[in-house]
Amino acid sequence: MAAIEGGGSLSEVYQSARKLLLRARDGIERLERLESSVSGGLDSPELSFAVKNVISQIHSLCADMDRLWRSIGAKSQRDLWKRKVEQVAEEADSLKDSLDKYSMRNQRRMLEAKERAELLGRANGESAHVLRIFDEEAQAMQSVRNSSRMLQESFATGTAILSKYAEQRDRLKRAQRKALDVLNTVGLSNSVLRLIERRNRVDRWIKYVGMVLTVIILYFFWKWTR
Repeated sequence: MAAIEGGGSLSEVYQSARKLLLRARDGIERLERLESSVSGGLDSPELSFAVKNVISQIHSLCADMDRLWRSIGAKSQRDLWKRKVEQVAEEADSLKDSLDKYSMRNQRRMLEAKERAELLGRANGESAHVLRIFDEEAQAMQSVRNSSRMLQESFATGTAILSKYAEQRDRLKRAQRKALDVLNTVGLSNSVLRLIERRNRVDRWIKYVGMVLTVIILYFFWKWTR
């Protein structure tokens, strides 16, 4: 009769422990769902603390049940309750291990978040320096573009000058031919003709020297703007 009464008391404690196991398991599942949510590792300290307390209560009930099953007289009943209590204790240990692993992952996430915040703070402190470098690079690029535009304008001016020289050369040749025709017609001496030819050679050299100087000036201007 004492064994039956002991078994009845043990059964009530066992049912309470099973209910607490369900609560603890549900709490851990909720924590893991929060951890794997889209928001990325949400945490609920209140829920973690509540699950920890429930597991502690289960361990306390296991100690009570361990004392109660030993007072049962029938060996078969005693062995049966021993296995049930051990099963409850194992489940409680498993839940405690899951909670500890969750706590470690949460602490690691908090540490990583703190390190990211520190890195971000240092990056924000260096952003002004980076922006200043970008501004200097932009100014340098603008200067290069301005120099390139000036060089193109200078090249166009030089091309126009050379074109004018070519036109003048053609006009001088035509004038020379006309002058020679006129001189031949009036019968001027050969010395006058040689003088005209020498002057033509001098003019041609002046033209070539002017073209070379124009090219040299354009080259040095291009080197200066680089």
